Amino acid sequence: MPKRRGHRLLTLITFFFLGQAATQDELPKINTVCTSSDPDAEVYMNFMKKHCCYDAMPTSCKLVVFDTTLQVKKAFFALVANGLRAAPLWDSKSQRFVGMLTITDFINILHRYYKSPMVQIYELEEHKIETWRDVYLQCCNRCLISITPDASLFDAIYSLLKHKIHRLPVIDPKSGNVLHILTHKRILKFLHLFGAMIPKPKFLQKTVEEVGIGTFKEIATVQETATLYDALSVFVARRVSALPVVDSKGKVLALYSRFDVINLAAQKTYNNLNMTMREAVRRRTCFVEGVIKCYGHETLETIIDRIVKAEVHRLVLVDREDVVRGIISLSDLLQAMVLTPAGIDALFS
Repeated sequence: MPKRRGHRLLTLITFFFLGQAATQDELPKINTVCTSSDPDAEVYMNFMKKHCCYDAMPTSCKLVVFDTTLQVKKAFFALVANGLRAAPLWDSKSQRFVGMLTITDFINILHRYYKSPMVQIYELEEHKIETWRDVYLQCCNRCLISITPDASLFDAIYSLLKHKIHRLPVIDPKSGNVLHILTHKRILKFLHLFGAMIPKPKFLQKTVEEVGIGTFKEIATVQETATLYDALSVFVARRVSALPVVDSKGKVLALYSRFDVINLAAQKTYNNLNMTMREAVRRRTCFVEGVIKCYGHETLETIIDRIVKAEVHRLVLVDREDVVRGIISLSDLLQAMVLTPAGIDALFS
């Protein structure tokens, strides 16, 4: 596939100030040794090594950048208004990008400071981003993880899974500007669009039960009668991106994601986390397609097609009674398709 090095249109929305310098974390050198006996198992691994991050970037995109002096509440409102899930953070004092503001921050703030519907969350109403980072980084010393546009997509996948992050800023080393935010979904979609140029590995015809890709033990779910605060507690403790909402028999009724939580900011209902999950699901104002499911007898190729076409981050594995039996995420698929053939499994266990 030809390298797409043409002009790209970036819609940049800057809150307060955007500078020119940025930090770049150097990726570790990876010695890849294929451990699979299936020779075509390396197809996707090699595909990702031959293509760089620039290739997977869209021809146009919208990017929001926050200055760390911006109020947390305004920042989350801006994410909702622009339909985004994260934004790079610019520190005017040090003249560099210092991290990302994500929905996880919103969840952590609500979970840490919520008292009751009668008590206003002062920290959300008044704190600046830099104030929250001072509090958060005391227990989580996380620096900005980024990558260059010329780095391979294999390195990008390695960084995403190794650091257990969902968004990887692509930073131009010359200008210091953030060009794009790379995600699991974008990478898998790129592979799905251009993967027809390469032969399909035989393992794509194996069933989910045969390959064992996904989480099948201690699955994080939430009862429909539980409170929204209970759901936030699971998000924080288990670090999952979505929760199947189930009834007393374990049958899946809905899927409540981290993105649903950020919409509490748009609805200004974040002061009432005592509502049940049944009510929280009913109050969602954005269009939500039903739970995207899969079954153990379906092939891996079918699973990949479904998750890409539905543009979701995970599928809920159910049995014939719709009881939750597992979760298959984009991370699981990229791990199995790209990193496992490279012999690097244990890093992400």
